[in-house]
Amino acid sequence: MNIYVGNLPYSVKSEELREAFEPYGAVAAAEVIFDRRTKRSRGYGFVEMNDEQAGRRAIAELNGKEFMGRELRVDESQPREEKSERRPEAPRQARSYSTPTAAPAAEGGVVGFFKRLFG
Repeated sequence: MNIYVGNLPYSVKSEELREAFEPYGAVAAAEVIFDRRTKRSRGYGFVEMNDEQAGRRAIAELNGKEFMGRELRVDESQPREEKSERRPEAPRQARSYSTPTAAPAAEGGVVGFFKRLFG
């Protein structure tokens, strides 16, 4: 059973998340999710437990419980394609760029700057 754990303190490590779930049964995996760019915790993680009954008990016991100063949100994880709250991705439109036409030397902007500079 895969379990979503939200509202985690940003300082929590994967091992601490594992330790929080171990009293309810064997934990196959525990991972806190980090932002790739900033390398900072995103405040949520996932725990995988092999025994579904132990997982359901952990969800019931830990949901709403305070953990390191934060109230946890613990729920059964849903596969990505089953989430209905995701926004549909808008189709991307090709951008068209116009090329500047030849302009007199008195023109402003970048073209005028280069014409004044190089004559």
